[in-house]
Amino acid sequence: MPKIYNTPKRSIVVKTRMTDDEYADFTERTRFCGISPSEFIRRAIDDAVIKPIITISPINEKLLSAVGTLTAQLSKIGMNINQIALFLNERGTPYNSLSGDVRAAIADLADLKYEILQKVGDAIGDVQTLKL
Repeated sequence: MPKIYNTPKRSIVVKTRMTDDEYADFTERTRFCGISPSEFIRRAIDDAVIKPIITISPINEKLLSAVGTLTAQLSKIGMNINQIALFLNERGTPYNSLSGDVRAAIADLADLKYEILQKVGDAIGDVQTLKL
């Protein structure tokens, strides 16, 4: 009478190569645990915690540095615009001299956007970035 297993039907076979030392360690672990090599691998997959390796190339470091600097500048400009808007809201009356400051701040933001796109394009070598 054939043995009945209470496990799902598995049809995919995975093969790997090992050194003599790796295979000796593998067989010792399966023997110690008292389970088959297949069951050992399935349990290892279920319990495995694999952290991805993130590699930062010189291009990425240059890009991150440029974007960080430009982001700080953008934050300062944003704070200035918020101060202008707060002043206008407190006074209730728009002043002509302040509207010029707001326009200048908006122009600075547009210039900064162009500079960011240019730096990203330079870092990754994509001239299409400038068209964003």
